[in-house]
Amino acid sequence: MKILVIGGTGLIGSKLVKRLAERGHEAIAASPATGVNTTTGVGLDSALVGVDTVVDVANSPSFEDDAVLEFFLASGRNLLAAEARAGVRHHVALSVVGTHRLAESGYFRGKIAQEALIEAGGIPYTIVHSTQFFEFLGGIVQAGAQGNDVRLSPAFVQPIASDDVALAMADATLAPPVNGIVEIAGPEQVRLSTLVQRYLDKTGDTRTVRADPGARYFGALLNDDTLVPASSARLGSIDFDTWFSQSGVRK
Repeated sequence: MKILVIGGTGLIGSKLVKRLAERGHEAIAASPATGVNTTTGVGLDSALVGVDTVVDVANSPSFEDDAVLEFFLASGRNLLAAEARAGVRHHVALSVVGTHRLAESGYFRGKIAQEALIEAGGIPYTIVHSTQFFEFLGGIVQAGAQGNDVRLSPAFVQPIASDDVALAMADATLAPPVNGIVEIAGPEQVRLSTLVQRYLDKTGDTRTVRADPGARYFGALLNDDTLVPASSARLGSIDFDTWFSQSGVRK
């Protein structure tokens, strides 16, 4: 197949392009850096010539509420319209486990809007809901930092390595559309505050994580089940210790 990967030069996209190519498919990385801009539509029609499947793993460059919503709305509308013109047969998108439970967050309101466009777009689709990536732990630390403390919710998470995400996305891309949502997660369920303390200890960061049920996660309050998948989720094989040992993150 000929597959266009939107966001194909990023963390997940670059790994996905490689995996698809290894399986014998023509996988093309598309991003503003390659001349394809989904928010303006520039380069989309030419990039989609002969494309069977589109995979959207792009993310908003800004986490500001209005900017995130505008990014996902503009990108989704332009991309789906161009796919319809090109006769694309499968639209695959990466989203987040718990998205529809996180509407307090401006970022997740943007993801909800993106998913609604896909569901109404008329193109057969698969939406892959993933749990948080281990690679985002540094950003979670930054978001919760308060002086020498890092204040985070003790709600459960089930984080996943980007390599496992790319593998699951490749499988979803090459499978028939499900016209619905599939979930993927890591092998270990752990409290967010506990996981981040492990991460700080591993990196030699002397700050202390304070478990606070009132701490917001990118603007949203969490319950124990907000960020965890259903029992039917596909589980990756890479746990935190394995990921850290392979990640290149150092003290």
